[in-house]
Amino acid sequence: MTTSTQANSTTADGSAAARSAVLPDFQRSVKLKYVKLCYHYLITHLLTLCLLTLIAFTSINQLPHINFHNLYRHLKYNLASLMIFSTLLVFGLTFYFMTRPRPVYLVDYACYRPPDEHLRADFHKYMNHARLTGHFDDSSLEFQRKILQHSGLGDETYLPEALHEIPLLPSMAKARQEAEQVIFGVLDNLFSATGVKPKDIGVLVANCSLFNPTPSLSAMIVNKYKLRGNIKSFNLGGMGCSAGVIAIDLAKDMLQLHRHTYAVVVSTENITQNSYLGNKKSMLIPNCLFRLGGAALLLSNRSSDKRRSKYKMTHVVRTHVGSDDTAFRCVYQQQDDMGKTGVSLSRDVMAIAGNALKTNITTLGPLVLPVSEQLLFFVTLIARKLINPKLKPYIPDFKLAFDHFCIHAGGRAVIDELEKNLRLEPIQVEASRMTLHRFGNTSSSSIWYELAYIEAKRRIRKGHRVWQIAFGSGFKCNSVVWQAVGNVKPSASSPWLDCVDRYPVKILN
Repeated sequence: MTTSTQANSTTADGSAAARSAVLPDFQRSVKLKYVKLCYHYLITHLLTLCLLTLIAFTSINQLPHINFHNLYRHLKYNLASLMIFSTLLVFGLTFYFMTRPRPVYLVDYACYRPPDEHLRADFHKYMNHARLTGHFDDSSLEFQRKILQHSGLGDETYLPEALHEIPLLPSMAKARQEAEQVIFGVLDNLFSATGVKPKDIGVLVANCSLFNPTPSLSAMIVNKYKLRGNIKSFNLGGMGCSAGVIAIDLAKDMLQLHRHTYAVVVSTENITQNSYLGNKKSMLIPNCLFRLGGAALLLSNRSSDKRRSKYKMTHVVRTHVGSDDTAFRCVYQQQDDMGKTGVSLSRDVMAIAGNALKTNITTLGPLVLPVSEQLLFFVTLIARKLINPKLKPYIPDFKLAFDHFCIHAGGRAVIDELEKNLRLEPIQVEASRMTLHRFGNTSSSSIWYELAYIEAKRRIRKGHRVWQIAFGSGFKCNSVVWQAVGNVKPSASSPWLDCVDRYPVKILN
């Protein structure tokens, strides 16, 4: 990974000439920064400024000529016109307030924090366990060792209890035990933190890609918490790591139909029955990256919940590019480079992921980017079409639209690619890297561990916008945008509370 920070040195004599040759011109860079911000502000508020100027000019010129007595007499003797106008106005306002989209608030959320004592899977414990199972040959063990060393995962991630056993005997019963442990754990924390009673929940959406038992996970939740009989319950499966955003979008649509209610979304992945016990190297990658985790969030369309909510949902964008048989059949491939075996993203998958991201950004951009960035993009596009086709296309600066980024922690290479292509700063991908290091790839719930990290660092202020980006098989790229209702504090059950002071940590290559 390349960064914009370079180590500069001066000559031993410490001359001013030498220092001026190596130090950046901060005065010039600061001026350019504020010129761009000023341009961004003026263009974004240009229509408002012009409208206010026009209203002020018209009012100043017309105010002396207004005869209020004549205006009153005109309305008095045209009662029919006044009644028709009033009726249309009341009808229009009623129709607007009845049909406008209802705001959806994120009251709070919870992330699962497994018990440290017996579910932790550090590097040495993982490798020793893989060797003792007897399922892997020496080549496969060496391959897993190299992946773990370069994956960005630390020594504090977690695996379910069934995968700590020898011999490995995964079963449906143990998979359901993992699901209950994660789902009931996060829901208990969520109900405790929000004070909402299970009977108040009107919509329930649960998503888990690989584990779809009968009765379903959503039915398991309804039975456990005795949710009301007319609850709208949904169970989503087989949608990959981006299913969490799909579940949020479904819950949002249901909240548009049902007034004054709560929706609970539960996102997790089950890995007890999905570990690969063979020697095909591309199939061993998920064993090394996926870890135990889950999240639950409480959404509301009640206006009374605005003050106690953390965020307001502003946009959800879902895109699906490619076909299921090519998009995710092999995320990584083994490569040889000067005698070294490394791991990198498959070119086919990266191409499809790039197309999915491009489509998602194309759809989301006009909704969130300031007018200044859209204008620059449009002018550059016209110039390339009419003047010079070789002109470098303008890449919008999404840092002007969002204050925080939560990129799905699917793997180190995914984070690297988005950091480079979106031209993000290291601090803007810090949450993704640290989540991957601390908790591993927790699938659809990873974006919530990342948001919890940013909150634990107390970086989110009122009005800040958060962009959560999730990738999944299919190939899907889904986005959800939140705006902070106030200064956000970490939840009492945040998974980062006892360790956030140790982060960020340096991740070795």
